[in-house]
This record gives sequence, structure tokens and C-alpha cells, in this order.
Amino acid sequence: MDASIWSNELIELFIVIGNKRANDFWAGNLQKDEELHMDSPVEKRKTFITQKYKEGRFRKTLLASLTKEELNKALCAAVVKPDVLETMALLFSGADVMCATGDPVHSTPYLLAKKAGQSLQMEFLYHNKFSDFPQHDIHSEGGLGQEPSQSMFLCDFLYQASAAASKLSTEKKLLEETNKKWCVFEGGFLSYYENDKSTTPNGTINISEVICLAVHKEDFYLNTGPIFTFEIYLPSERAFLFGAETSQAQRKWTEAIAKHFVPFVAENLTEADYDLIGQLYYKDCHTLDQWRKGWFSMDKSSLRFCLPMQEVQEHTIHLRRLQELTISTVVQNGEKIDVLLLVEKGRTLYIHGHTKLDFTVWHTAIEKAAGTDGNALQDQQLSKNDVPIIVNSCIAFVTQYGLGCKYIYQKNGDPLHISELLESFKKDARSFKLRAGKHQLEDVTGVLKNFLSDIDDALLTKELYPYWISALDTQDDKERIKKYGAFIRSLPGVNRATLAAVIEHLYRVQKCSEINHMNAHNLALVFSSCLFQTKGQTSEEVNVIEDLINNYVEIFEVKEDQVKQMDIENSFITKWKDTQVSQAGDLLIEVYVEKKEPDCSIIIRISPVMEAEELTNDILAIKNIIPVKGDIWATFEVIENEELERPLHYTENVLEQVLRWSSLAEPGSAYLVVKRFLTIDTVNHYNERRALESIKEGVLKIKEEPSKILSGNKFQDRYFVLRDGYLFLYKDSKSSKYEKMFSLSSMKFYLGVKRKMKPPTSWGLTAYSEKHHWHICCDNLQTQTEWMASVFIAQHENDILPPAGKERKRSITKNPKIGGLPLIPIQHERSATQARKNIEVVREQSWNVKSVTKSLGMAA
Repeated sequence: MDASIWSNELIELFIVIGNKRANDFWAGNLQKDEELHMDSPVEKRKTFITQKYKEGRFRKTLLASLTKEELNKALCAAVVKPDVLETMALLFSGADVMCATGDPVHSTPYLLAKKAGQSLQMEFLYHNKFSDFPQHDIHSEGGLGQEPSQSMFLCDFLYQASAAASKLSTEKKLLEETNKKWCVFEGGFLSYYENDKSTTPNGTINISEVICLAVHKEDFYLNTGPIFTFEIYLPSERAFLFGAETSQAQRKWTEAIAKHFVPFVAENLTEADYDLIGQLYYKDCHTLDQWRKGWFSMDKSSLRFCLPMQEVQEHTIHLRRLQELTISTVVQNGEKIDVLLLVEKGRTLYIHGHTKLDFTVWHTAIEKAAGTDGNALQDQQLSKNDVPIIVNSCIAFVTQYGLGCKYIYQKNGDPLHISELLESFKKDARSFKLRAGKHQLEDVTGVLKNFLSDIDDALLTKELYPYWISALDTQDDKERIKKYGAFIRSLPGVNRATLAAVIEHLYRVQKCSEINHMNAHNLALVFSSCLFQTKGQTSEEVNVIEDLINNYVEIFEVKEDQVKQMDIENSFITKWKDTQVSQAGDLLIEVYVEKKEPDCSIIIRISPVMEAEELTNDILAIKNIIPVKGDIWATFEVIENEELERPLHYTENVLEQVLRWSSLAEPGSAYLVVKRFLTIDTVNHYNERRALESIKEGVLKIKEEPSKILSGNKFQDRYFVLRDGYLFLYKDSKSSKYEKMFSLSSMKFYLGVKRKMKPPTSWGLTAYSEKHHWHICCDNLQTQTEWMASVFIAQHENDILPPAGKERKRSITKNPKIGGLPLIPIQHERSATQARKNIEVVREQSWNVKSVTKSLGMAA
């Protein structure tokens, strides 16, 4: 054997089992008259091999009396021992290679063998992971039985077209190429004959080799009537088209075929009303190291799949909720292959086919299912929150560019532009992006209004119209709000989610009414006819919508801190024009690693609950940085044109800090950076000094802003003492009474001093309180570093690192993303240039991925 092709374990496995021992099992029940002779014809040889290995007709029957449960139990006991022959006999007698072991950690026989260090057992189980061999049936005649899929026999006339015809989509060509053939499915082979009298088939398909089965629900019409077609794809790039005269016959044939080539571990997929079923190669966040084989099926707009190496038996991706669907080409073993990327609710999945032909079939079907299919709300491409992407996109654009625009939503856009935008969204909302400068605000507001007006049913539903109007008769505000809440809960899920998004947006807009002059009443005048889909407009309809906007917080049970955050965001957006808000409501931030350079930047979503620890760990994981033992990394904020920087405590809320930049004179110059901060040795050093009364003291120069009249406008020497969470200022080291005392908990300390303060040295700290700023100068860099470290440790009472043993927080586990694109590439290594290209792709693809803050980094 060629050791460069076969692994050592596989070669050893072949040697251990050997032909004689294998035959002792497979031919243990072979009768003399059933033996194969050297001069046997090809057909007899094929039949014999099928009976021997596929049907197991001649197997030893020593284990025939065992039940499936007993076989599985015996398999689990066998795999932890060296005897591979026993494992082979159990597995090929009907034991389940993926059976439950009862061990929550080592949940499959393979994992049990791995735990026991049985490498040959692992090799055998790995190569038989898709085996689904029929169990002995002691009740059948002769003591042997067959799996239903093996014993399945079907015969009938089917329309059959050549391989070339199956690649063509035109019905005219299909009519020309389709011929009626006598088809027989027996023993796992589908043979088609010229007619039912023929003895030699025109062709035979080994169904166990099938990689994809496509079932067409729409019928084709021939001169003789409709036919219901299905296609079979093989790894040899051959494809076969068959057609039955009834949908029932079509289902009978496709069920039999699917149950034969889809293994037991994925049998649930065969029970659904699928359009497409087969095997694909995949990678996901659990298996980024290599491509694996999985079983997939498509049912309308759902992609269901079984990944045999994972514990969860079945997964589902809702294709209309995909956040991303892109195709790319990668090089694997010197060959270019097409790869499809699907991202839904944080899950990323890469898939590719066995051949270009079957990949094209899957790609076309997935792309179609993921698109808009009709004019109903639920038929649109949806976000992860079940809100149509067109609604989210318009809301995000208006939030970004319209909060400060006078009479927003009352101004009319260009009808032609609005129609073009609607058509673009309908074609593919997921890939179409609104862009500032290219698209006008009035056109986008027109798109949102027209979309809500033209969907098949009103967002508030026409059925509930009289209930909404009658609620106005309830004078008590609390009771009326309760009724509104009950009506909303009775809406379909997509309507409910979309209404919440629209009303939240209108509530946000009216919160800025001093700038845009659009209060709740004015917005209700615009949106009542859209949400109710009434041609006219009544005062009752306006009053209902105005009620929903004014009482948004109570009706949708919005928490107080969310309202406060909305106020901060509104202020941030209206004051800082460079802000970007994602469709999910998160800010998009450009974070730097170690220094502010293009190659060091990463665009990342900052959610309302993200803490500095999460951000730091995400960035390190994305950049594949493993901190040197003893180093402490932190997220820093950089402000005042890079003159000041501050480390964030690991529990500090990132978004809250970023939103405070709106109060800066130049918020666009602020950014965040992740870099080294302290070392464990430094922390231990200050821990030792905590035993002393004062952990830090020395002479520094200070200047207060606003300055005191008697103090003048110059830096003055003072003796500083850091003790018990306070910073004391003395006139000199001999003074017994302090001049000032600052509580560290009420102040923020930044490294650096602004140049306009004319500091006497290049090193120092800036301390901010609610009303005052203190500028403190040091003699050298070491003194500056020591004071900053001492203050930081004292501020947080030595709580510098997460508690020992606590799992490191990650907001995006194993699959971080740049603005919706996975950062972990299919090929693991990526140059800095490629990283920059990826960022540019994101910026090009999405209007909401411009730099929000120039962002998360600080110069090292």
C-alpha cells in the first residue's frame, strides 16, 4: 500500500482485519451452491457482491438474537477494547454507529474509543460513520431480513430525459428530450428500459451514489398531460431527469430513492416535504479546521441539515431571515471551488457541493428561497428580528440622516425614484443598500410609506380595524393601553415585530420634534392611512396612531434605561453626523489594535450591553492574538485629537462611554483601541504596597480648569498622596493639612495633558469631574505610568481582572464578524492587506458600515 495516500492507522486496520477474517463474517452463511465462480458472468458477479456486502445476505448470524438496544450496548462496550473484529461484527449486524452512550461528555462510540485511546477503533468508526446496515431479522424466513429501503421494489412507466436535457431549464427543450421508459427500482438500483418487455436496461443508476435529489413541485405539461418531475445527481457530474404522471407517483419514487441514499443519522430529513435533499460539504463555527460532509434538505424557505459530528441531531436555517448570502471562490488542493456563505442570527455556515452541477442546483434553490416571494409581509426577506429588511433599512437610514431634518415624512419624494427603490428592494433587499449622497431622504421615507400602504394586508390588519377604532371609546388611559396591547399580541408574529419597529422609530422621531417639527400628531397624520391602508383618513385613525406613538413605552413595555439610551443616541446622532447605526440598533465602530493604522482596524458591532472585557476578548480573537503570559490587555478610549487616553475597566459598558463622546467639541476624533496595559507583576507590586498607609505619593505640577482667580493660570507644585480611595493635595511634603481631597470614584483619569494647557512637561494626567478638570504634569514617563497604574488600581479596589476561573466573556463566540461578514476566513491565514480588503468590502456593501467613531484604538 502507498503510505503517502493511506494513513498508518488505516493500513494497520486493513492488516488487522484482513481478507480472511472479513470473509469469515461476510460469507459465514454462504452455501456451496451460492458461491461465485471464476467464470461467472458480470451480471452474476454484480448481484453476488450486492447480496454479500450491501444486503448482508451471507453474514454470520451469531448476533441475530440481539435487539437493537442490546447491539448498541455491546458496541459501546467493544469500542473501548482492542478487538476491532468484534466492533465490525456488531456494527454490520445492525448496531448504530452514532448510538447514545449514556455518557454526557463522550456521547458517541467514537468518542468512547477516543477516551480509551483505541486508535484502530476510532479509525474503523470514522470510516463507517454513515453506515446504516440492516439488522438481522430472526422472524423472516431463513433467519435473514432486509431493511425496507433494501427490499423496496418499484416499477412503472416514467418519463426520462437525457443528462444534457436535465441541465436545461426551457420547457420546450424538455418536451423534445423526454421519452417514456419502463423503470425498475430494486436492490438499491434504478434501471430504465426501452419498454416493459425489454430484458436489457438502457441504463442503471446506483442509488447509493446519489449526492442530490431535486423534487419539482410545479408540473410540466406534455401533449399527453402534466408530468411531475424529479432529478438525480451523481458525483460523476451526471444528472438524470424523471417524470411521473401524478404527484402521488412522484412522491412514492422520491421517497424510496431518498430513504435509500440518506443514512439513518439523517432520516428525519426524508420525512419532510422537501424540494431538495442530499449531501454537501460544510464548515461552521464548530468545524472551521476542515470541510466535513453533512446531509441537507430544503423545505420551502427552510434549510434543514444534520451534521453527524455534532450532538444536536437537526438544525434549521430560515432562509428569508438570512443576514448574509454570498458566493465566493476559494482554492482547495489546487482546484477552484465555489463556496456559499449563509449567516443567520449569529450562525455562520459555509457549504460547497461535490461537483459544480450539484452546487449550482443548491445555490439556485437557496437563493430563490431566500428572496422575496409575494406581496405579503411574511413573504419578504426578513431580519433576525422578523422585521422586513426593507423596513429596517429605511428606518436605519432615516434615523441616521433624518432626525434633524425639518418636516421629515411630510415631504414627498420623486415617484420615479421611489418606484426604482421599491423594485430594488423587492429584487433582493438583503444585498441592496441605501447610500447617503446617492439616495435622497425624501425618497427613502416615500419607500417606507409606500411599502406599508401596498402590502397585501394592513400592518394593523383590516380584520382588527373596528377594534382599534372602538378602543378610543375607553376614556381611562390605562385601560385603553391594555386594549392596544391585547390587539398587538393577537397580530401575526411578523406584523407584531414590524409594528414595534415602526412605532419605536416614530417615537424616536417625535423625541426630536424641536428640531424636525414632527410631533406625534403630525406623524400620525402621515402614517395612519399607511398602517390602516384606508384610502381616506379619519380623525379616529389618526388618534389611534398618535396614541400608539405617545404611549409606545407603556404599550411595548420598554424599560426606563432603554428610553434613556434612546435619548442619548438621539443627541449623539443629531450632534455627531458621522454616527452609524446598524439595522439591529447597534452602533458600528471601527476599533484599532495597538495603534491607529489602516491595517490594525476592525469594524465591529457594539451592542447596548457589551462590556469592555467582551470587546477586548473579541478583538484579540479576531486578530488571533494570544497575550503573553502575565500581560493584561485592555480597551482604551482616545479623545481630544489623540492627546488624552484612558483604559476602560473590564466591566465598563462600551456603548455608554462611546455615546458620551457627543458632548466633545470634536467627537469624530475620538476612537477606541485595544492594547497592552499592565502586567501581573505590576499588579502584584501594588498589592504589596497596599499594606502601607499610602500606596503612592510625590510632587506633581497641577493646573485647574476653570482656574481660580487666586491660583492664577499656571501649573503649580503640589504634594500628592493617594490613600483609601482618595487623592489628597498638600502644599508641600511638610504640610499636615491637605488643600483638596478628590474621591477617585467620582473622577475619570486620562493619560496625557492637552497642549493648549501649555504643560511644562510632556508627561501627565488629566482628571475630569462633573464640573472641573485638573491637569497634572509629571517629570518623566515612568512617573506618569506609575501614577496612572496606581490610580486605576485604587479606583477599582484592585479588581483589575475577571475573577480567577471565570470564563472569559465573548459577545461573538468563535465566529466574530465585521459588520455581518465573518472574520474567520475559509483559509485560516490572511495577510494584513487582505484584512484591509475585507473591511473595504464591508464599507462598500453597506451604507451603515462607514466609520462610526474613528474608533476603538489607541496609539501604543
